[in-house]
Amino acid sequence: MSGPGNARVVAAARALVGCRFRLHGRDGVHGVDCVGLAVLALRAGGFRGAVPSGYAMRRGDAGRVCADVDAAGLMRVAANMPGAPGDLLLLRIHAGQVHFAIATGDGMIHADAMARRVVERPGAGRWPIVARWRLCDGPFTPD
Repeated sequence: MSGPGNARVVAAARALVGCRFRLHGRDGVHGVDCVGLAVLALRAGGFRGAVPSGYAMRRGDAGRVCADVDAAGLMRVAANMPGAPGDLLLLRIHAGQVHFAIATGDGMIHADAMARRVVERPGAGRWPIVARWRLCDGPFTPD
């Protein structure tokens, strides 16, 4: 179940739509990449965990990315549970590349390197979801 922090995540991600894409970018003025978008949106929702650096989303190891996000303190959503607006999505772009996006409830927001900006896309998206996390608004018991 999502909480008020998740609504703030979506609002912050939407505020970045149109922002230019910049590899390793971390602010809306100079640009963001998918990690920068995720960090700014999650911080707006109250997340204060560690942020990765020195990453390579190409040639990225999805297992390692998942372990890093788990360790940062977000709650992993089980594959059989429904998604919610504000969820952080890890997508498989192709065999050697993963990508972060923010779920909106009827689509996703992501830093699109091809469009050279942050975009909001309707629908389920064309990439498979590897994992999903959300802010933890209170105590939870992992599976």
